[in-house]
Amino acid sequence: MRVTMTSAAARPGHANEDFTGAVPTAAVLVDGAGIPGTGSICPHGVAWYATRLGGSLLGLLSLSTGSGLPALLAAAIEQVTGDHRDTCDVADPVSPSAAVAVLRVSEGIADYLVLGDAVLVLDTAEGPPLVFSDPREVDVSRPYRSALAATAEGSDAYHRILRDLRANRNRPGGFWVAKDDPRAADEAVTGSRPVSGLSGAALLSNGAGRLVDLFRLSDWPEVMAVLASSGPAEIIHRVRQAEARHAVAADDATVAHCTDLAPGLGSGLREP
Repeated sequence: MRVTMTSAAARPGHANEDFTGAVPTAAVLVDGAGIPGTGSICPHGVAWYATRLGGSLLGLLSLSTGSGLPALLAAAIEQVTGDHRDTCDVADPVSPSAAVAVLRVSEGIADYLVLGDAVLVLDTAEGPPLVFSDPREVDVSRPYRSALAATAEGSDAYHRILRDLRANRNRPGGFWVAKDDPRAADEAVTGSRPVSGLSGAALLSNGAGRLVDLFRLSDWPEVMAVLASSGPAEIIHRVRQAEARHAVAADDATVAHCTDLAPGLGSGLREP
């Protein structure tokens, strides 16, 4: 499998809280989340959490080809939680968390997993792309968005609203993300498809997927066509243009584009 990856921080000098990486048979994208200024809760920070989770997951994927993706994600969450349980309040509602997307290709089958507000797209050889996402965070967050928009970012009131929102994480009736409880992995959207019917795949963070979901400037067939012709950097370029045009605060944006899914068609990794 060939994977082309591009990731851009929201702004210069800002830590990129996304992570993407690949091994020959799998690609991983992690979209970290947290509240700035919460160093007393977790001094490591969101970027550390996302990178550590993604690295742990890639290591497990490279060694455990027979295990299901939820089991591997659960093991990765447990590993990272163990890495900072003694130094951080891992159970606090505002401690770092992340959305996750995974694609694994093995023995002619493409397995996928999506947890949180990341997006995974399978480009079919015939017909429209298959788009997999977890709508629960968007649904739960909707009533909080207007309150956040009307509140000064970074203020105590803003942080209280975020705390209330994040109190819905990893509980029945709420939404599920990677955080401190490995059981969240069992709530992921998962499935499998024969690679013979697929021409490619893409994993996108929420910041990259907003080209379709927020700005409505493209649809998923066009996104996959742009990826095939111009690569992930062009998708992120279009996102940045839309953010500037609509005066929307930039978000970290990451895309991993996977091709040559079927055995015998070549493999490799490259980053433009």
